[in-house]
Amino acid sequence: MIRITDLRKLYAGRERQTLAVDGVSLDVKAGEFVSVVGPSGCGKSTLMMMVAGLEPVSSGSIEVAGAAVRGPVTDVGIVFQRDALLEWRSVLDNILLQIDVRRLRRREYEARARELLARVGLAGFEDAHPRELSGGMRQRVSLCRALIHDPSLLLMDEPFGALDALTREQMNLDLQKIWIEHKRTMLFITHSIWEAVFLADTVIVMSPRPGRIAERITVDLPRPRRLAVRETPEFGVYSARIRAAFQSFGMLVED
Repeated sequence: MIRITDLRKLYAGRERQTLAVDGVSLDVKAGEFVSVVGPSGCGKSTLMMMVAGLEPVSSGSIEVAGAAVRGPVTDVGIVFQRDALLEWRSVLDNILLQIDVRRLRRREYEARARELLARVGLAGFEDAHPRELSGGMRQRVSLCRALIHDPSLLLMDEPFGALDALTREQMNLDLQKIWIEHKRTMLFITHSIWEAVFLADTVIVMSPRPGRIAERITVDLPRPRRLAVRETPEFGVYSARIRAAFQSFGMLVED
């Protein structure tokens, strides 16, 4: 579904150049859930933006579904850390914004929007406005908006990073359920080691800037995964391997 080959991203400023991503090659199979974890500033979000076609590459190539990415990818849903809901639109209208922008027939998608809201526990909130919702509820609406046009690829950039611990756990469970039901290809950016392991088939560990792939870890844990899996020895082995990579970068230094 995604093929990244020798990808490089260089930001050129007036006084200096910043190499954000350097020599990244990665294949993601259709229906695979891939988490990307790494330190701040390592190019995780930049990588996602290039896959979406929202940021040009400096060199190398990206293909999505066999087509070279040279501009915005249309068969994609994106969820950012901030929900970016429009305060003057209702919950239902925020979800259908994608349909309006794409000039699709709104009536054909209203039932699907209500179904998605029910799936994430927000049935009855169709006419509410974002100011009436908690942070977790707003992010659920954002997820529904990304899914409304049934994309084959879902890109998520630290979508749960601003949520409290309990809400974040519930969002992880909700996302896992949606992924199991529909098996969309997922590229999920996170700072959280446990979140990366809990959700993914494959965890990509990126090095500090310039971002390179330091580790590729296949997670062989049965699904659906319950939160209690985090207490198992198997889960601990995967987490420890990622943590060891961070320590090799000079992070997580223990006296």
